[in-house]
Amino acid sequence: MVEQALVQTLLLLGVTVFVVLLFQRFRIPPSLAYLLVGVILGSHTAGPAIDTTYIQAIAEFGIVFLLFTIGLSFPLPQIYALRHTILGLGTAQVVVTTAAFTLLGWAIGLPPVAAFIVGAVFTQSSTTIISKQLMEQGESQTRHGRLGTTMSVFQDITAVPFVILIPVLGTAAASEIAGALGIAMAKAVAASVIVLVSGRYLLKPLFHLVASRRSAELFTLTVLFVSLIAAWTTDSLGLSMAFGAFLAGMVLGETEFRHQVETTIRPFRDVLLGLFFIGIGMLVEPALLPSIWHQALLGAVALLAIKTLIVAALVRYSGIDAQTALRTGLTLAVGGEFGFALLAIGLDHNTIAAAPAQIALTSVLFSMIAAPFLIRYNQPLAAWLFRKRPGSAEETALDAPPAVDYAQHVIICGYGRTGQVISRFLESESIDFVALDMDPTIVKEARLAGHPVFYGDASDPTVLESIGLSRSNLLIISHDDRTATLQTLRYVHDTVPTLPIVVRTHDDSGTEELRAAGATEVIPETLESGIIMSMHSLLTLNVPMWRVTQRLQEQRINRYPMLKELFRGSLERWNEEHDDRIERLHSLVLDADSRYVGQPLGNCPLQAPRVVVTALVRGQERIRYPEPATTLQPGDVLVLLGTPEALEEADAALNPASY
Repeated sequence: MVEQALVQTLLLLGVTVFVVLLFQRFRIPPSLAYLLVGVILGSHTAGPAIDTTYIQAIAEFGIVFLLFTIGLSFPLPQIYALRHTILGLGTAQVVVTTAAFTLLGWAIGLPPVAAFIVGAVFTQSSTTIISKQLMEQGESQTRHGRLGTTMSVFQDITAVPFVILIPVLGTAAASEIAGALGIAMAKAVAASVIVLVSGRYLLKPLFHLVASRRSAELFTLTVLFVSLIAAWTTDSLGLSMAFGAFLAGMVLGETEFRHQVETTIRPFRDVLLGLFFIGIGMLVEPALLPSIWHQALLGAVALLAIKTLIVAALVRYSGIDAQTALRTGLTLAVGGEFGFALLAIGLDHNTIAAAPAQIALTSVLFSMIAAPFLIRYNQPLAAWLFRKRPGSAEETALDAPPAVDYAQHVIICGYGRTGQVISRFLESESIDFVALDMDPTIVKEARLAGHPVFYGDASDPTVLESIGLSRSNLLIISHDDRTATLQTLRYVHDTVPTLPIVVRTHDDSGTEELRAAGATEVIPETLESGIIMSMHSLLTLNVPMWRVTQRLQEQRINRYPMLKELFRGSLERWNEEHDDRIERLHSLVLDADSRYVGQPLGNCPLQAPRVVVTALVRGQERIRYPEPATTLQPGDVLVLLGTPEALEEADAALNPASY
């Protein structure tokens, strides 16, 4: 049995990898690749088949994690701010769309109950496809993107009354139906209270405790546990697991852990959502397509067209401009995964026949195939219909992110002493910034003080993207983790090569490596502290301010040449990993029998820029940066600057008798 499960798993993974790679090669949305894998490995096609029992059981968690992620983007204050949109537009869309498709189904000859089920199925939109496609094309925070996502989540919630209503249609009295719906609403309210109240008082302290352990493994386990325990709570009350996960995400969306939680859950969500789409593909019966394809295609066209018009009209009626309304309609036009669940319930309770159910199923699948392209090209389509130029000033203003999302802001990686000092100067100039730090205590205190600081790993690309990396105008790395700094630099340099990056380091070791990785400017902390002390010392000695400023500017522009000329003591602590690359000063006494005595300094075999003569000391005279024509004498002291290896080679060349 274990061997058979392993073979099926290998088959599933192999076909999936091949098809997804092929689709990505032609820039086709991966959700369609997963649907095709389901068709290929389903029981309705020739060739090897995969047991769907386990796939469907596991794939349901993909929806759970998806709704959990969406909840993170819609914390309670934001939900409250959008309450009129959610309750008004959401309710109107569900009622009007269900009524329109019910009347259409009844008009073409379906029984009233079956027509109502088709109407309920066509009302649903795929939150999975909508949110995933919007995130992939960077439109999840646009006005139409947020409207579409919010309304699709509301549809998922309204699927609960349909789940209760469909089994009793045609058999129960009206009072029984009303009673069942009343019980469902009471359960939904109870679940919301349990998850939201317990989450508010338990989740935040729990994540503070977990984050203080600084264990990525423990953090991941906690995120999985919280999302699944919330899903289990609503499931035990007879509601969908996804609803509970959404509530838990809403609670965590208010905390400073939001971005790191989203990053942690993303791999699990994406893999399980892929399995979900594979499970949907397995429902397709290709053998029936020749007889029903024209009806299913007509149904898909009707679904996409009518739903787009209804949503666009409702959004436009609410006072939003026509182009955004149409883009929202195109985004929500797709059929939804909860529609498959409603069809399955209708078939189980004999409230809809198999033939119209298969046509409805295929219509929704056709709409899912078309939806990624509609969402991807919603802007050009809306611009073409309204004859507006994509990217116009009006459109840009409409698509501006809400107040909680920044544009043209500064990202500070590390909110320790240096990061906080920088933030004070930015704040004094009214420059927006967002900061990341892995110390939960700092994050907690800073957030209480009203600073936009989040708990997150700045070397993680998804965390950087979630705080608007592509929309920022400066990145500052103020922590002292060199490995994390290099990872951040390489990703940012590859993703946003024009973004300026300022990096703080402890000393000047490895500055060239940091610049090669993408740093625009590297600021050695120890050298800057020396500059500040030098400035105050010179001013105390009555050196004019203009001259002090000139000296300091020379050093900074030339990347601290004078301050790098340091003697390294044997008892001093240095970075052992990069010790052999740190330049240092070395005083070399020229022997009397050296063959370079009496020759110009320029004849010495010193390989610039590996070794630089910073000074020549002769008796009581000290000459800074001596000229190459200076004639060398016995006992001259050459002060050389270079790496240990280069200095050793210089010693051997100038005083070979000593070796």
